[in-house]
Amino acid sequence: MKKYPITIFFPCYNEEANVERVTREAMSVLPSVSDDFEIIIVNDGSHDRTGEIANRLAGEHTALRVIHHEKNKGYGAALQSGFNNATKELVFYTDGDGQFRIEEIKKLLPLIEKYDIVSGYRIKRQDPFIRKVNAFLWGWLVNILFKIKVSDVDAAFKLYRRKIFDEIILESQGALIDTEILAKAKAKGYTITEVGVNHYSRVAGEQTGAKLSVILKAFRELFKLKKSFTKA
Repeated sequence: MKKYPITIFFPCYNEEANVERVTREAMSVLPSVSDDFEIIIVNDGSHDRTGEIANRLAGEHTALRVIHHEKNKGYGAALQSGFNNATKELVFYTDGDGQFRIEEIKKLLPLIEKYDIVSGYRIKRQDPFIRKVNAFLWGWLVNILFKIKVSDVDAAFKLYRRKIFDEIILESQGALIDTEILAKAKAKGYTITEVGVNHYSRVAGEQTGAKLSVILKAFRELFKLKKSFTKA
């Protein structure tokens, strides 16, 4: 497997119980897949000790840096901070909640030789039933509107060629961000593929993606994005 320069980052919002575990997992995996890597923690205005822990970890590891949002800006804004600050040829992100194993990046890396984006899809998704239903319906709608042909649009386990973010302008501040990236990248001619990765139950902290306010914001942004494609 070719070793690429790679940035790995994870957005965190009130993940004091998870951020250190996920960071140390990344630190243990990355030397086996890259000789030139960096890790970024995006602390999206956490109210707990996430920022404090992240700063301590950054003091221990020269390859790690932390980006702090003074207030919670939303999932899309956190991802934008990660992409905008990535400096390596490839950029990979996963959430700071520890529901994926970073070791499985080894499933994605061989495919980046042929594709521009490799998106993980969750095998046996470990989420409440209603969240699975919502995700299925959301994915169906997204694929109808944009014909992305990705089965698990919002799975937080994706690998990209960083140059993509020099060519697309991201606007979403919320949960639409994955859809926006895939739709705009596809429109630019970038290629996308999927590979299955394991998904695990959250062991600490609370999910925020299922909040009604988050869902409503995603729908507003979705139809705004569709309208922009129609105008183009």
